[in-house]
Parts: sequence; C-alpha cells; structure tokens
Amino acid sequence: MHFRFINLVLLLSLTVSLSGCGSNGGSDNSSDGATGSLTLRVTDAPVDMADNVWIRFRGLELHAATDERITFFYCQGANTGETVVDTSPCSQPAPKSLDLLALTGGVSDTLLMNQTLVAGHYNWIRLLVDAEPGVRDSFIVISTVEFELTIPSGDETGLKLNRGFDVPAGGHADFTIDFDLRKSVHLPESGTDYLLRPTLRIVDNVVVGAIAGTVNSALITASCTGAVYVYAGSNVTPDDIDTALPDPITTAMVKLDSTSGDYEYKAGFLEAGDYTVAFTCDAVQDDPGSDDPIGFVGTATVSVSAGAVTVHDF
Repeated sequence: MHFRFINLVLLLSLTVSLSGCGSNGGSDNSSDGATGSLTLRVTDAPVDMADNVWIRFRGLELHAATDERITFFYCQGANTGETVVDTSPCSQPAPKSLDLLALTGGVSDTLLMNQTLVAGHYNWIRLLVDAEPGVRDSFIVISTVEFELTIPSGDETGLKLNRGFDVPAGGHADFTIDFDLRKSVHLPESGTDYLLRPTLRIVDNVVVGAIAGTVNSALITASCTGAVYVYAGSNVTPDDIDTALPDPITTAMVKLDSTSGDYEYKAGFLEAGDYTVAFTCDAVQDDPGSDDPIGFVGTATVSVSAGAVTVHDF
C-alpha cells in the first residue's frame, strides 16, 4: 500500500461539564484510605471523508486532587494477544489500537475497566498516544490511502482532558470520552494538510441515554450524505459546525439497514435533558473551519432520559 505522510495539527477543546457525578466540589481525595472503582470508555461521532481513523493508546494518566499522578500502562498479558493494565512501565508493551470510526452509533470500547482507585476528586485525565513520525502507529485512511497521523508533542504530553471527576468511596464511576471527528477533521485552505482539531466531551454513563430512529427515504436524494445533528436545549435553530454557536454537541450518520431497508441513525451518550435534532443531506460539505450553507429539515425537540433510547423519526 502507498504511504503518504502529512501533518495533522491537534488542538483540544472540552465542551461539556460533568453532572450527576457525585461531585465533592473539588475537595482533596479521601484521607481515610477508602477506595472506589473507575471504568473509562471511548466513543466517536463520525466524519464522512475518512475510511478509518486509527489511534494507538499506550495508556493513560490521572491527576488526583492531592497532586498525585497515577499512570496506567497497557502491557502484554500471560496469553498471546492479551492486554493487561499495570501501574508500572511494561517490559512488553501491548498498546490498544482503536479505529474511532468503528465506535459510532452508541458503540464504545474500554480504556479502563473497574480499576480500583483511592476515592475522591481527580482533576484531569491524560490519554497517552503513540504518534511517532515515520512509524505506523496512529494514522488516518482516506480513499484507501493511509496518511500518518502526526500529533505535535503527542508522544510527550498525550491528549489532556482538563475536566475533573469523582470516584465515590465504596462506589463506581463510569465515564465515556467522545471524539467528535465530524468537528475535527477538515482540509484547510492551503489544501496541503488535513487538520485534526479534536473536540472531546466526557459524559457520566449513569445519566446518559440516546436518540435513535429512521429517516424517510423520500428525504434521501441521490447525492445525499445524510446525518442527524444534535444540539443541547429546546428549539435551537440548527447551524453548521463552525466557530460560532450553536454547534451540535454530536452528530450521527444515517445508514441504510440492509435487512429492514430503512435509513437509520443513533446518537448515543447524551446526558438526560432536552435536545434539538435536525436532518441534513449536506454533511459531507460541512467544514468545521468555515461557515457552510448546510440545509436542514425536520427540526424537532426531543427529550432524553437516563438509561433509555428515545425514538424520533424524520
């Protein structure tokens, strides 16, 4: 396969606050030795131009309110192909390579599972990624051609999420990080490099639900790249993804189900509350770096409940 190397610039932007997390207002971690557990998952809102977006994680780091830093490494287990989590550097690393485009429509993969931690507040999470120039570790596939994914300082600093969370004493914290690639990947005016400016959001899985449904085939034109845009709040006038509000908090691709013959979508990991949804056939034209004339139809307000899938058809 032909390899062409390009630079992808990465900036991090966190757009949501955590609610329903048992917050202790940022107080120090438990001083009585109490523990809880943490599960951390990753998901993605898709982008149209890419076939795959592979990110290789070698571990992650947590920063406690006590200023302690806990690093988890992905290491080779006793069995071939087995990956285990260790707090010591690995003699045999076994990083996780995840295709973010396979983690859409409410699908997620696990970064940590039921990991025991000292109970209390944690200030941030850092995802440790492999993005060494000239090495096939993190990369993007566009029209079957692989391009190196270069993350400036990614090997040294990782992807830091400056948003706190709490691990309850004797309880369990469960969160999902959403890489919204539709907001992130675009071709700049120079036309020389693809840019990746990830917008990440982190949600408490205890309080999330989903919106799913079908799109009438009459709305799907021959040139349609269908997507459903989801905005926080009621009665929002939908707009494209750009630097001005309102921006959707997530999007969902519309796909033809070969069994039912229906055009279906699902937007997952939405915290309970009201959302505005709108359908567009122009998703492929939406460049997050510019104001694009995207047309929307079927705008409606939908209420999401924790642990439930709200059905809304267009």
